[in-house]
Formats: sequence, structure tokens, C-alpha cells
Amino acid sequence: MKLYGYFRSSTSYRLRIALELKGLGYENVPVNLLTSEQKGEAFTSRNPFASVPMLEADGRDRAQSMALLEWLDEAYPFKPLMPRDIEARYTVRELTYAIATELHAPLNLPILKYLKNEYGQSQDAIDTWYRHWLARTLAPVEARLAQLDTGDFLLDAPGLFETVLLPQVYNARRFKYDIDAHGHIAQIEAACLALPAFQRAHPDNQPDNPENSA
Repeated sequence: MKLYGYFRSSTSYRLRIALELKGLGYENVPVNLLTSEQKGEAFTSRNPFASVPMLEADGRDRAQSMALLEWLDEAYPFKPLMPRDIEARYTVRELTYAIATELHAPLNLPILKYLKNEYGQSQDAIDTWYRHWLARTLAPVEARLAQLDTGDFLLDAPGLFETVLLPQVYNARRFKYDIDAHGHIAQIEAACLALPAFQRAHPDNQPDNPENSA
């Protein structure tokens, strides 16, 4: 498998975590979002969404991170990302899709660029925008985790929820959002980051991170 992505892309980060949790080998193929490489004809001829991640697997180019996560779990059912119990599956979906659907859309790079380039917003204003939408979703997620009395993970081990949560928490800290005010989320973050799979998937450890260049 080849994973086309960008080190700081939250959706690429999701796929790296999932692949690492499942122990699946893959080749990391960097796509530079800052130079709009994903919009070039060579890329869009394979992925018309002009987005990352793209996973080349089983002779097919696959796009859209949430669809990819579901496909991975169905194609490689060992070390499942989703529990078997229907109520536990619902709990995972409720919290995972709150993050994936409510936060990714208003906070991804094209939107932030649009705010700056088309609406002339300052970086401070954009950062305020970012933190506003984070709070709007992370506060109720934290409240639900408190109701569930979660510990280090949503369930017994990291799965789909943690795969989607951790990249968003990483971005939240970049934008100086106070994640530590959400005690359950911060506990899950710390527990995940202590695991080798999450460490290998972390943006700091990717080959296209400029800090890792010779």
C-alpha cells in the first residue's frame, strides 16, 4: 500500500494511525499541500477530489479518510477499529462523527486560506475562528466522555474514535486551544501518545516534516 499524504494533514494523520494500529505496512508518499501539489493534473487524474489522504491499495486509488477507515476495517478485520457490540459501535460513531463532520470542514486548510485571501482576515482573526469551532464541538464531546466516565480510551483500547480525535487535538494545540481544560480528552491524548503506533504516526516523525530534513 502507498499512502499519499501531508505530514500535518489531520486526515492523513488519521490514516497513519489506523495503519499503524493494524500493523499494516505502507509506503509514505508525501504530497505538499503548501505548494498545492494535490491540485496538479498528475494527482487529480487519480483523485478528482484533489485531497489527501489517497491510499493506493489492491490496484485502486482510494480517497476520503472516513471511507478509507471503514474500508480498512472491513478489508483487514484483525485488530478492529470498531467494537462488535451495537451500542458500543453507536457510542464510537457518535463521538467520532462529531469531530469528523463538525470540525474538519470549517477548519481545514482551504477554508483557512479562503478566509485570509478572499476575506482579508488576519492570522489572529483566523486563529479566533479556529478556536471558536473547536470549543463548539470539543466541549460537548468532553461532556459525553464525562457521562461515560471514560479512562485512558473511549473503550478498552484505542480505535476509530482515538484515530480521529488525536489529529484534531494536535491541531488544537498548534492553534493554542486549551485542550487541558477538557480533562477526559487530555487523558486520552496522553495515553495514546504513549503508544508506539501513535508515535510512529505523529506529524513530528514523518519524512516530509521540514524539521526532519538533512
